[in-house]
Amino acid sequence: MTFYDLNLNKPLLNALDEMGMVEPTPIQVQSFSPIMAGKDIIGIAQTGTGKTYAYLLPVLRQHKFSKELHPRTLIIVPTRELVVQVVDEIKKLSSYISIRAVGVYGGTNMNTQRLVVEEGLDVLVATPGRLYDLAMSGSLNLKYIKKLIIDECDEMLNLGFRPQLMNILDLIPERRQNLLFSATITEEVESIIETFFNDPEKIEVDITGTPVEKIDQSAYWVPNFKTKTNLLQHLLNKQDEMIKVLVFVSTKRLADILFEAISPVYPDQVGIIHSNKAQNFRINTVKSFHAGEIRVLVATEIIARGIDVSEVTHVINFDAPDAAMNYIHRIGRTGRAEQRGNAITFFKEDELETKQAIEELMNIKIEELAFPEEVEVIDELIPEEIPRSAGDINYLPKINLGSKGAFHEKKEKNKKVNLAHLKRRARATQKKKARRKKKR
Repeated sequence: MTFYDLNLNKPLLNALDEMGMVEPTPIQVQSFSPIMAGKDIIGIAQTGTGKTYAYLLPVLRQHKFSKELHPRTLIIVPTRELVVQVVDEIKKLSSYISIRAVGVYGGTNMNTQRLVVEEGLDVLVATPGRLYDLAMSGSLNLKYIKKLIIDECDEMLNLGFRPQLMNILDLIPERRQNLLFSATITEEVESIIETFFNDPEKIEVDITGTPVEKIDQSAYWVPNFKTKTNLLQHLLNKQDEMIKVLVFVSTKRLADILFEAISPVYPDQVGIIHSNKAQNFRINTVKSFHAGEIRVLVATEIIARGIDVSEVTHVINFDAPDAAMNYIHRIGRTGRAEQRGNAITFFKEDELETKQAIEELMNIKIEELAFPEEVEVIDELIPEEIPRSAGDINYLPKINLGSKGAFHEKKEKNKKVNLAHLKRRARATQKKKARRKKKR
């Protein structure tokens, strides 16, 4: 099947032709007709299956020109990177369509985004926190929303956005089309579906038949951080093979340590992104990686789903993921389109169960490679690897007993309390209870 077999209009087909896209993925094919028919959809698919286009294509196909200032389509995503990615994809697909798409997210000046929103838009892509802030400020009117898309819902809830998401769902009209895409259906996700969706159709893409089959997977048993660093450098020295490498590390601190260790060895070839980095820095780093200006990108788990870079030759799990499904999200960054990908994971000796859980989920055996003799094994642990106990004097934070910290008596003029936000929250809670009671 090609995109010409779907009910797409000429502007969309021309845009797809210019991008060199010919065949839709299974999730795109299965989602198109139900979304066009106005049904609520639950799409279950992992990273790399093309789910962004699965909802963008029918939404843009149904788009009609309007001078209305308020958005009619709302796309909620968990991370800033994903906002930028989705807006970028809308711009690519709408080369021949007149549409106003805006992305908003935290970590930047809200007043700047408020002014852009007030100029008028058709599609709003947002993270939950900034979306709710704009709505509460009065700059954003959500009463005209006709289509709601919640992307990476499980990750959104994992990041603690449930309160903001619930508040947003209370602000938008009840009569709307709901589209939810998630890698897994947790109890929290199920609760949202049961409460706010209307007889949704479930579309599930199995792990078999997805890009995982196009990825060569292998593993090394590595004892500690310093030995992992030596092995990583050994692999990166194969520059003819390691052209665009995404390296996943478990924590921001370890990501910083690894970057400091390998960036001097490969000057101007290594980048790093995690949630402590400034937003502009993160966006520019991903752009440099996408353009091939740097060939190694060190990243943490929290933004694993926010990176969409083509032609990644290798994904290296410097640290094994905590959950088997997260492993699939990570390696889904490689093996895109018609290309084969490579995924290499460094397992520690005590992570046998993690490896077995991954293999059981994918129903394959990850090839175990012999540790290279030329790579030095270092027994020394870095401080972050040394287990801490409650009896360790360094376990507890140091406290300055002479400091009052940030706590002080407020001045009389600052003791007044603004109750407006509490009243708004009370009204929203009452509406929510009434709707749930009516539904029961």
